[in-house]
Amino acid sequence: MASLQETTIPLQEEKTLSLIELVQNGGLGGQLIIGLLFVLLLIVVYIYFERWFAIRAASRYNANFMPQIRTYVISGKIEGAQALCLQENKPVARMIAKGISRIGRPLEDINTAIENAGRLEVYKLEKNVSILATIAGAAPMIGFLGTVIGMILSIFEISNAGGNIDMKLLSDGLYTAMTTTVAGLIVGILGYITYNHLVVKMNKAVYQMEASALDFLDLLNEPA
Repeated sequence: MASLQETTIPLQEEKTLSLIELVQNGGLGGQLIIGLLFVLLLIVVYIYFERWFAIRAASRYNANFMPQIRTYVISGKIEGAQALCLQENKPVARMIAKGISRIGRPLEDINTAIENAGRLEVYKLEKNVSILATIAGAAPMIGFLGTVIGMILSIFEISNAGGNIDMKLLSDGLYTAMTTTVAGLIVGILGYITYNHLVVKMNKAVYQMEASALDFLDLLNEPA
């Protein structure tokens, strides 16, 4: 009868993955790629929250604003209407203030002034948002670049080993190489989601600006 020691099957050691170890073992090229992607991630987070708060503040609509403007304009209190716009201090109010300052000129001039002011306000709202779209497209490609670099280095190490394929060395190199692709995809997906979310919020703010501008022009078109 075979002894217990002879029949015991050695347990295979379970291998665990550590993101920190993969980054540390990725060499200088992989670490630079991961560092660059981390910086891009910080930029995405900063731009998203900075623009989100700014757009949210611009989108807060005061339902009493246009009725008060109507009352001031009809009663001929232009200075009161301008003071109300300064007090509101929002994109919609700055557009209407530009139109109020042109009262007395042809309606086409007033419309042009409001449109120019609106374009400027939209430009302010869109500040740095295009960077999110750029990062959303560039981050996956940067991650794939890191993967290609990692695989090239792995093949180089195998060739230096005299043609003997070390599966452990190959698997470790592939793990490290794929880490940059995963990181690039994560940053790219976050950039894409945040960009589209901000675009939706901006469209809502622009719609409010256009609606208020039309109300003001209709007010000026009303018969005396």
